[in-house]
Order: sequence, then C-alpha cells, then structure tokens
Amino acid sequence: MDGSRRLFWSAIQSTHDRMKAEGNKLAGLVVATIGIVFGDIGTSPLYAVRETFAGHHPLPVTPQNLLGILSLVFWTIIILVSVKYVSIIMRADNRGEGGSLALLALVSEVTKGTRAARFLTLLGVFAAALFYGDSMITPAISVLSAVEGLEVVTPQLKSYVIPLTVVILTGLFALQRHGTATVGLMFGPIMVVWFLILALLGLINLLNAPEILYAANPLHGIGFIASHPLQGFFALGSVFLAATGAEALYTDMGHFGRLPIRLAWFSFVKPALLLNYFGQGALLLRDAEAIQSPFFRLAPDWGLLPLVILATLATVIASQAVISGAFSVARQAIQLGLLPRLKIIHTSGEERGQIYVPFINWTLYCAVVGLVVGFGSSSDLAAAYGIAVTGTMMIDTILIAFVMGMLWRWQPLVVALVAGTLFLVDFAFFSANAIKIPQGGWFPLLVALTTFTVLTTWKRGRELVQEQLARHAMPFDTFMRSLSDKIPRAKGNAVFLTSRPEGVPVALLHNLKHNQTLHDRVVFLTVVTADVPYVASEERLRLSELGNGFYRLILRYGFMESPDIPAALVQCRGLYGLQFDMMRTSFFVSRETIVPSLRPGMAMWRERLFAFMALNSASATSFFKIPTGRVVELGTQLEI
Repeated sequence: MDGSRRLFWSAIQSTHDRMKAEGNKLAGLVVATIGIVFGDIGTSPLYAVRETFAGHHPLPVTPQNLLGILSLVFWTIIILVSVKYVSIIMRADNRGEGGSLALLALVSEVTKGTRAARFLTLLGVFAAALFYGDSMITPAISVLSAVEGLEVVTPQLKSYVIPLTVVILTGLFALQRHGTATVGLMFGPIMVVWFLILALLGLINLLNAPEILYAANPLHGIGFIASHPLQGFFALGSVFLAATGAEALYTDMGHFGRLPIRLAWFSFVKPALLLNYFGQGALLLRDAEAIQSPFFRLAPDWGLLPLVILATLATVIASQAVISGAFSVARQAIQLGLLPRLKIIHTSGEERGQIYVPFINWTLYCAVVGLVVGFGSSSDLAAAYGIAVTGTMMIDTILIAFVMGMLWRWQPLVVALVAGTLFLVDFAFFSANAIKIPQGGWFPLLVALTTFTVLTTWKRGRELVQEQLARHAMPFDTFMRSLSDKIPRAKGNAVFLTSRPEGVPVALLHNLKHNQTLHDRVVFLTVVTADVPYVASEERLRLSELGNGFYRLILRYGFMESPDIPAALVQCRGLYGLQFDMMRTSFFVSRETIVPSLRPGMAMWRERLFAFMALNSASATSFFKIPTGRVVELGTQLEI
C-alpha cells in the first residue's frame, strides 16, 4: 500500500515538475516574442494619432473627431491584427513557418496544375518584393520619430535630430555582421518595459478623461466616415499606421510558434497599445495643443528625456527585427530560385536562423539613410509609409482564401464571407494609402517594382538556362555506350555539381574532353529546394548507383535552410556505406557565362540584367560550403 502511495505521489511530482518546466519555457518564449515580433506595431503609437490629426490631411481636434478616429484605430487593430493575422492566417503554417514566401509555397502545393497557379506565384513574389519597400521605411520612420522627441525636451536640439538618427542607424547596420544573438537577449526585457510604460502613460491620462472609452463603440467610427466621407477616407491612410507590423506576427511565427505569439498579443501587447491610444485621446480631449506630439506629451516633463531614450531603444529593436527579416527573406528567395547566390554568413553556431547577408545589409542602409536625409521628418516619411504594407496584406488575403477553400476545405460561402470581408477592409486601407503616392508612397512602390523585376528576371533566366543545358546534355545511357575502356581512371572521388537531376553534367564532358581522364568514383550531385521550410535529415539524401563507378546523388533542402554539401556527404557513409575523404575528393563546378541574344526568351534588357546578376553571384564554392582547395571550376558559354 505504501509503495503504491509513493508511486502515486512520485507520478504527481513528476507531472508537476514537467508542467513547471514547460511553463517556464513558454514564459521565456513569450518574453522573447515581445522583444522580436511586436517591435514594429509596438512603436506605432509614436506617430499614428499625430499623423491622423496633424499630418498631410489634418483634422480639427474636436471630441467628435477624436471619438471617431480612436474608434477606427480600435477596430482596425481588432480586425486586422486580432482576427485576420492572429486568429486566421497564423493557422496557415508551412511546417511551422510563416511569411509571404512560406504561404506562397503552401498555396503552390494545393494549386499545382491549376490555371491560378502562375498568377498566385506572381502575387506571392510581389508580396516579397513589397516587403523590401517596407523594410527600408520602417527603420527610418521608427528611429527618426523617437529621436524627434528631443524637440519636445527642448526646441534647441532640433538641428541634432537628423545627424543623431543617422549615427544610430549607422551603428545598427554596422553591428549586423556580429549577429543578433547577444543583442537579442536584451530585446525581450527592454520591450516588456516599453509596453509597460505605454500602458502606464495611457492609463494615467485615461483616468483624467475616461469618457474617451466610448470610442470602443464602432458606431462612432461609422458615424465619422458617414458624416465626413472625404476626410474619413483620407484619415484611413493614417489610421492604418496603428496596424503596421501586423504581418510580422505571421512572418516570425517559425521562430517562436503560434501559441507564444497569441499569448503575448492578447494578454499583454494589445492591452498596452489600446491603453496608450486611448490615453492619447484623453490627453487631446483636455489639451488640443498637444497634437504636435501627443505621445511624448503623455509623460511629465521630468520623464521626457528617459522616454526619448527608451523610445529610441524600442525603435532600434523594431528596426533590428525588420533587418533580420530582410536577411531571412533573401535566403528564402535564393533557395526558391528567385535570387542569385549571395554571400550568407552564419553568425551563430547554434541558431540556424542567425544569418547576415552583407549585400542586403548595406543596400538597406544606403536606402534608409537616404530616406532620413531626403524626407527630413517622420511626418513626411509617414506619407510614404503604408502602401507597401497594405499591398502585402491584400495579397495575403487572396492567398489565404485559396488555403481556406482548397486545404482547410471550408464551405465556399464561408470562404467568400470571411475572405471577402477581409479583402474589402484591406482594399479600403490600400485605396486610402494610394493617395500618398505623389507625397512619397512612390518610393516603396518603386523599390517593390524593381525587386519584383529582379526576382522574376532571375527566375525566368534560370528557366532559359535550364532549357539550354537540356539541349546540350547527353543522356547517361548514350554516354556510357560511347565511353571507352581505355580512358584512364584517377584515384579518388569526383563530384560534379549539376542543376539537372538527369543526363550527364556539361562539366564532366568538358573535363573529359580536355583532361581525358575519369576518377574511380564519379558522383553527379544535384541540390533541390523543397516547398517546405526544413527537410528531415533522413529525407535529405537519395543516392542511386548507375554502374561502372558512377552515382547520382540528390540532396533536398528546405527554403529556410542553407546547403552544406560536405556535411551531406558525411551522411552517405551512414546511410549508404559510401565514404568520402575530403582530401581525396575533387568538386567540379560549371560556371556559365550568359550571352544575351535575339532569340525568343526575354527582352534584351532583361537578358542583360540576368547576365549581370549571374556574373556577380556568389560562387558555388562558398554557397555550398565546399573546401576551396578541392574545387575545379570549368567555364561554358550559353546563349539565352
């Protein structure tokens, strides 16, 4: 009996310890989520209310207008963030990963072979292109709006705002090469403090004018638009600023998981944001003159400078998240065949998501500094902000509609009702932001169109290259019949990298033609990117023995992974008994020189752009982590 009792209490204690450990892990993930995921939307209170009333389409600060605008802000956060992204779109994970390209891969899988497939692919690619327009404006407007708080402390500091912003951004981008692991440990606690301060400042001012809470009634927002249709339409473009960053919740889902993001949003972040927005409304009810800087006016005079410092730290963190996202999207685009190989540096030996892409980093830096200097104020930058995000949100709605109907098997009427309603909301905000195009909205659109052109040109160019390689390729059976027994075989292994999983690589034919020799063991190696973020190690390799010392090896990687060929070859020994000694293995890589021609394919300017990108792409040696001393590069010319 005593033994049974001890077993019972031991089981209870074990269960308690396990639940406690899981609870601690979840709490840590929630804090990390607050630090990384919510930086963009968490810094929106710095400028959203101000721009609605004092921006390029100013509104009189009256009680009716305040109730109407805050009602629109409240329901925008509820519909776009809580309902659309947190409750619906975050269900559409691609093996745990989120974001436009992950959603595109998911949709491509369920629409394969349909007429809509190509159209949806182009939409997904354009969403990724829009992200880069947004990733340039977010650091600029966030950091600049925080540093502008110095003008509230004392107007004499106004001339230092732009130089100080540039210095902060320069330091931020310069630190990227060291990785974000160390800085990341600080993100969570700082952002927790930030959201606590948002809530506290909002609550203190809210207690002085609690009647502003009537704005939670949607009739105030509807009534405002009905009585001021033109002003209401213009106001939507600024109201939307309160929801910028909502798409980051979905993009960062793979890092933290669905549950921590939902817990952080509903229990902490959303209440803090809403308290702050209502607090700003309460302040303006009592003092309409505070509209020039309603966020910083929430604080007492003695707290202004500490608040400016905290806001600057919060905006740097928000910018860091966007920059890291740009690196991640670039890697996905490379793996999906939308970008040429770029130099990717892994900044952590433990976290596979910690990467640094120098070309992307410094391109963003030049654009961000140019935006800060060119526009000169966060108010002017706000005119350029929103068009890229609303475009991305519309595309996400279209893609998720196909997931609802074809993957989740929702009834067509339910899909039409849910997706149709969300699309109408997205379209209303997109239309309101479209009027900002002449005032600066053209910039993110120009960036997006340029990026879209680059992505589609590379993808189409690679297709043309594959067609040319197929024409020049020799079937393996034909090659074996023509192979003479008199050709000497050198000791060791030869690995020929080829993008085609059939036929004989052109590099081997060139090597045989010039050197007139073959190795004892010849491997045709093809790296394939799957439509999933990660591929399990047991599914990584597929080896086929072709006979006479020839093998074909297919390596599969997810679009969130970085290929490592030497590591994969080590797996061959355990799975197939095939051992590769790196000191006795030579890697043969074909380097194609692209020659634009008048033959049907692409426009001449696009062929020249593709040739330029191909010429400047990173070498396969570094991209696939091949030892440089074991590589033989063979050149060939291809007309497209």
